[in-house]
Amino acid sequence: MPTNDTARRTSAARDVDERTEGQRSVDLTTLSDPAVTDPNKMSARDRTVIGVLLVSTFVVLLNETIMSVALPVLMQKLNVDPNTGQWLTAGFLLTMAVIIPITGFLIRRVHTRTLYGIAMVLFSTGTLTAALAPGFPVLLAARFIQASGTAIMMPLLMTTVMTLVPPARRGAVMGNLSIVISVAPAIGPTISGILLNLLGWRAMFWTVLPIALVTLVIGVRQMKNVGEQSHTPIDIPSVILSVFGFGGLVYGLSSIGQTSSAPSVLPLWLPFVVGGVGLTAFVVRQLLLQRTDRALLDLRTFKSRTFTLSSAMMALMMMTLLGTIVLLPIYLQTVLHLEPVVTGLLLLPGGLLMGLLGPVVGRLYDRFGIRKLLVPGAVITSAALWSTTFFTATSPIWLVLVFHLLLSTGLAFVFTPLFTGGLGAVEPKLYSYGSAIFATTQQLAGAAGVALLVAILSVRSAALAGAGANAIESTAGGIHTAFLVAAIVSLVAIFGAFLIKTPAND
Repeated sequence: MPTNDTARRTSAARDVDERTEGQRSVDLTTLSDPAVTDPNKMSARDRTVIGVLLVSTFVVLLNETIMSVALPVLMQKLNVDPNTGQWLTAGFLLTMAVIIPITGFLIRRVHTRTLYGIAMVLFSTGTLTAALAPGFPVLLAARFIQASGTAIMMPLLMTTVMTLVPPARRGAVMGNLSIVISVAPAIGPTISGILLNLLGWRAMFWTVLPIALVTLVIGVRQMKNVGEQSHTPIDIPSVILSVFGFGGLVYGLSSIGQTSSAPSVLPLWLPFVVGGVGLTAFVVRQLLLQRTDRALLDLRTFKSRTFTLSSAMMALMMMTLLGTIVLLPIYLQTVLHLEPVVTGLLLLPGGLLMGLLGPVVGRLYDRFGIRKLLVPGAVITSAALWSTTFFTATSPIWLVLVFHLLLSTGLAFVFTPLFTGGLGAVEPKLYSYGSAIFATTQQLAGAAGVALLVAILSVRSAALAGAGANAIESTAGGIHTAFLVAAIVSLVAIFGAFLIKTPAND
């Protein structure tokens, strides 16, 4: 008996020692991970994952506006009219609008690494196809493929950032994300103009392809799965309604923005009717499905007042940004007679300034919150737009440069707080849906902004031409009126900036 008692005591002591040693090992491992010892720090792998996603998203979003300067050249080289050629941009936006609403569901259903691989393979395939395209039909198909990958990347990036980054550091990281959101579309025309002047239109795609392939390889190796996966089956009726709803609205808006006098295949009102009915039915179905967590796009994100207001203000800012990107090249090339490469270079400083300010604004957000940045940003943006009322047919180039720098500064102080505060106000389980809604809002607002301002430009220019003005004076007058409308809209954004509050958990 004593021998057995001694053996039991020896065994128990050995178990305690093993548990203690194991605990010591766990403690040492934990202490070596800065993300655990300091909840406000991220692990090296998390930083790598976000870095790869930032570079990948920058590359894919660049293609949204890279065609703006290239369209005249492509129409000449591929022998297509403006009504056909504009689909290289409109088709890209249309595909984005159709796919983005589905990404909230995909992010919850498909592993992060797999979804990233699918997105970058689609984009790389589309880019290669575009570079090798023998004619317009193949190039258009390539743009559709590119857009399919692009549509996935933006919501995936925002969801990953909100999941991996501690609340105390979200502003700084979202500042880097704002570089992607704002600078990539802003410098697209610059890169396009330089490459067209030096190497030809295919170089736009050959330049992007190696970067896309490198980020694909690195990303697949380094990416980790983020969040909990759901096994809810996809709701096919919701997908169909999404296609008709969002697709119809973007198609209609793009049709308004066409500058060709050629007759449209469809009546102008028809896409809006289809889009409106489809979107209404889509919303009703999501409200029913979200009761059992089966929605394709969960709309409970709008229960947050901060998220709702941020989405609305984001729409106004994207209308301003993309509308300006379209109007400025028209003004610079048609009215001031600048070459495309000079136009691109003139817009470059503003794009770079926005990128440099992004991280700075992010750190300021972490310190001061949303309203102290958003209000000055909205005021500066509005002041920049009101300064365009001084544009004439003989304005000096420096005036345009000052305007673009001022606009870029204002938008830099707006985008980061809106992204960080808006998504930070929703429940973590709804991050993927909030990201998809933000991205969808950007596409619809961008298309609406371009359509509205181009339509105003066209109507006003035609009226002035009918009154006897020459081509330059009528175009300058149309540009003046379009920018005046944008400036008036910006006053609404100032009012909205005072209503948005910093989320309680930031």
